[in-house]
Amino acid sequence: MTTATELPGTPREQLACAFRWLARLDMHEGVANHCSLATQADGRRFLVNPEGRHFAEMRASDLVEVDASAAQRPESIDPTAWAIHGAMHRQGRGVGCVMHAHSLYATALACLETPELPPVEQNAMRFFERVHVDAGFDGMGLDEEAERLGQLAGTAPILLLGNHGLVATGHDVAEAFDNLYYFERACRSYLVARASGLPVRPVAPEVARKTAQQWEDYLTQGSAHMHLAALMRLLDRDAPDYRD
Repeated sequence: MTTATELPGTPREQLACAFRWLARLDMHEGVANHCSLATQADGRRFLVNPEGRHFAEMRASDLVEVDASAAQRPESIDPTAWAIHGAMHRQGRGVGCVMHAHSLYATALACLETPELPPVEQNAMRFFERVHVDAGFDGMGLDEEAERLGQLAGTAPILLLGNHGLVATGHDVAEAFDNLYYFERACRSYLVARASGLPVRPVAPEVARKTAQQWEDYLTQGSAHMHLAALMRLLDRDAPDYRD
């Protein structure tokens, strides 16, 4: 797979770009929700957005680097960001980037009695047997709840948080953003199809597995990195201050 160093700019700029696009795609939650990126291999140190800053105004220099093992939360970091992302970086299985969102369609799916995404179209098939559904919601992500979620980080590219939202992970910003973007689109297609009132028609499991593997092969060729690089080019044209 192509490496993060082959992307334009620095990891800070890449993460700032992701924030800007999450805002443009209406996948923000006011000044809540957070994305983080490990700055060392063991995840102990990571970048995260500061408290009170909207995704649409995020700049590379705004991101705060923190120590996940520190005894106290830095004053500039939201309590849930510190708890959830700190736990995920400390406990995650090779998780480099963690993106937590309450995006409309994925969150709507998470509210269903059976929050499953069947393989009804190609984007959904990308995540066939690659989603961990968490049904243990126990309040906002603080203290024990954050530590419980931290144990789930990296079990699958998508962690669907029942009655809450979702977490998308990846080795770097490009992978995590690509997972979040395509999962939200897959949820949108599925829920719109269900809203028609007509029966949906999932493909057979063997077809879904074949397509999921084809997605893996496609991603190995660097498609997620090309996606983020294109988004950075667009911002360089329209809103280059994200790199500041």
